[in-house]
Amino acid sequence: MTEKKQKTKNKKTKEEILKDNKDVETNEDITNKEPNAENENNDNNQNNIEEKTAEEKLIEEVEQLKEEKIRLLAEMENIRKRFEREKVESIKFGSINLARDILSPSDNIERALSAIPEDEDHSQSIKNLIDGLKMVQKEFSTILEKNEIKRIESLDKKFDPTQHQAMMEVEKDDVEEGIVVQEIQAGYTMFDRLLRPAMVGVSKKPPLENNNVENLEDNDQENIEKNQENSEK
Repeated sequence: MTEKKQKTKNKKTKEEILKDNKDVETNEDITNKEPNAENENNDNNQNNIEEKTAEEKLIEEVEQLKEEKIRLLAEMENIRKRFEREKVESIKFGSINLARDILSPSDNIERALSAIPEDEDHSQSIKNLIDGLKMVQKEFSTILEKNEIKRIESLDKKFDPTQHQAMMEVEKDDVEEGIVVQEIQAGYTMFDRLLRPAMVGVSKKPPLENNNVENLEDNDQENIEKNQENSEK
């Protein structure tokens, strides 16, 4: 009886050992599985972060492409406008050199007419010549106006360095300084652009005479002495 009980006890002990081993394995499996779950969560979070980063990069690239496209369109529009402006200017001012050259015959006609004395009694042939020159001058002026070439009105105007070229100074006591009192050669503009400046004479005040200077100095000295006497009183 004793041997059977011992065997039974030994048998239970083996079963308990196996059971304990199973419990240990189960605990190990659970322990091993828990880190795996955490790793999977970490991997998922990392993947989400990487996906968000990639999405943000794509959004930034799209924004950059939009800005580049807007800048490119703006540059193209500026180029188009500049081309149109240059086209218009080339049409307007393409003949500016020709216009500047044809002003010389007009100057010669004007000089010829101004050289003829008006108070003399001329023969009929001279009168016809004068009338012919005046007709040519009038026709010439009409052609210039059709091409937007306008004469600069200079006489009795304030000197403007953007339109006038001063050739001399003329002493005028009754005229303010800096006024155009003489036109040597007419100036012209073409479409409001200076074609040729007007050559003019500009007024200036004559110098004071010595007597007047001395009188002014005497008057100034008298005024100084009077002021000193008043201050002493």
